[in-house]
Amino acid sequence: MAIEELIRGKTVLITGGTGSFGTTFARRLIRGGFEPKRIVIFSRDEKKQHDMRLAFNHPLLDFQIGDVRDAERVGRVMKGVDLVFHAAALKQVPSCEFFPLEAVRTNFMGAANVIASAQEQGVTKVVTLSTDKAVYPINAMGMSKALAEKLVVAQARMQDCSTVFCCVRYGNVMYSRGSVIPLFVDQIAAGAPLTVTEPSMTRFLLPLPRAIDLVLHALEHGESGDVFVRKSPASTMGDLAVAMKELFSYPGDIRQIGVRHGEKLYETLVTQEELWRAEDMGDFYRIPCDTRGLRYDEYFAQGKPPRIDQEGYNSNNTERLDVDGVKRLLLTLDEIREELARHESRRNRA
Repeated sequence: MAIEELIRGKTVLITGGTGSFGTTFARRLIRGGFEPKRIVIFSRDEKKQHDMRLAFNHPLLDFQIGDVRDAERVGRVMKGVDLVFHAAALKQVPSCEFFPLEAVRTNFMGAANVIASAQEQGVTKVVTLSTDKAVYPINAMGMSKALAEKLVVAQARMQDCSTVFCCVRYGNVMYSRGSVIPLFVDQIAAGAPLTVTEPSMTRFLLPLPRAIDLVLHALEHGESGDVFVRKSPASTMGDLAVAMKELFSYPGDIRQIGVRHGEKLYETLVTQEELWRAEDMGDFYRIPCDTRGLRYDEYFAQGKPPRIDQEGYNSNNTERLDVDGVKRLLLTLDEIREELARHESRRNRA
């Protein structure tokens, strides 16, 4: 069935719907010929909902205030929903490090509430958004998201489960809220140094439209328990800062501030163990559900011989963009082109 047919006439719920993903995904659903019956934007921030309501001014959007931590509220908003895209999460690594219990309540228990309510209400499919930080996690944000992935896979193993639960996992989304590129833009506008934690640190670079493509791919092809990964290029943080300086013709300095607590020098999207059983789908990896179940002999007695002929898929061994490559990718972003136009206008007025 074509992806349009999977969505046409359906009620779609987007948790965390006022975030970067939710707003872009809602716009794609409205403008992309999908013709959903209704798009429910579920989030806890009334100011963001008000701004989004004014920006879209579209009858398909149904704004619902609530928090995924509240199981009863999630149950009520889930009634009549056909498809769920679970994006609500605490995403800032330092915030989750300071308040790890809050990360667990939102990222883990919130996911549990969504999964339970979707199953109870007979939702057709749930796509949960995860992150590269859930792979070999060293911080509370990644640990809580890794546990959310485990919930999805565990639910997929239930033989009486009619709802399809799957995940998508991607790295840094370029120009998303709280990410480094809008920080660089603000620093350039203020005439301040561009702050880089560690120039050699590598990160995946994924434009938001490609993240949307990943979610739609999971909706179309995902079976219960699948995890889908979008292959992405990466760059060093030093090259990203230099690319921003050159794009904006900015004479300011780059200042190294040191690695923050909970950060890695590089991120991994697919572990070595997952890559052994992953399906390479060209632009994507599909990691099928681990269906071993509770057969303890596979853990204690039998096991399988290890395969050590390949490492995981990470930001150090993916396609590495140089400064010019980063600049070309940055120029594909509408936000960067708009900021460049504003920057040039300010320079001309000066």
